[in-house]
Amino acid sequence: MSSDASRKTIYAALAANFIIALTKFAAATVTHSSAMLSEGIHSIVDTGNELLILLGLYQSKRPADATHPFGYGQELYFWTLIVAILLFSIGGIMSIYEGVDHLIHPNVLEDPFWNYIVLGVACIVEGCSWTVALKALIADKQEDQNIWQAIRLSKDPTVFTVLLEDTAALLGIGVAFLGIFLGQLLQNLYLDGIASIVIGIILALAAIILVYESKALLVGESAFPETVESIRTLAVADPSVKGVVRVLTMHM
Repeated sequence: MSSDASRKTIYAALAANFIIALTKFAAATVTHSSAMLSEGIHSIVDTGNELLILLGLYQSKRPADATHPFGYGQELYFWTLIVAILLFSIGGIMSIYEGVDHLIHPNVLEDPFWNYIVLGVACIVEGCSWTVALKALIADKQEDQNIWQAIRLSKDPTVFTVLLEDTAALLGIGVAFLGIFLGQLLQNLYLDGIASIVIGIILALAAIILVYESKALLVGESAFPETVESIRTLAVADPSVKGVVRVLTMHM
């Protein structure tokens, strides 16, 4: 995938998350909604994450030098791992903490109308960002791969990170809406806190997937089997090569 396509995906997510974070915090302040506060935390963490990915993308483009003869490509994988840790620790744990605190000290929602407005706007904006990331992933995937396989096999963390974040964001918006709506409908003060806990769990699961994918790339992952086999075939076809024992490859 081209660097321009990766940056386009990140910039779209960065703008979306920053705008949404401001509106969510404003709504949480007005309505005292725990789920909305968790959503605000989620969006501000995602905004910081996009900045870290941009930093990683910039650092990874530095040319090779004496201390790093193979270049700085692994920088991008390192910052993706940091993003996953932040998503888990700040996004997930803070949301769960906020939800538990709401269950212990439930607050009455002042006026949930503004929550619905903000969640509707957030859904549209996050959906646009998600669509940009999905199109970038589809453009890079093989014809015989489904979306999950494309994420698993993608070596461009700028795209699958944003896609996973946006997917978690859309799921979180849905959970927040249900928590606020059912809490209002049933006059139940605790559903808002439960929604916040569920949002935290969603963020934690997305972070765990990112950690797993980032670790494989950071440690040093081999090229695709088809690529390795084509290298082997080219080598064997050379008359001066007697045989190929092992082909050593690594994504950079």
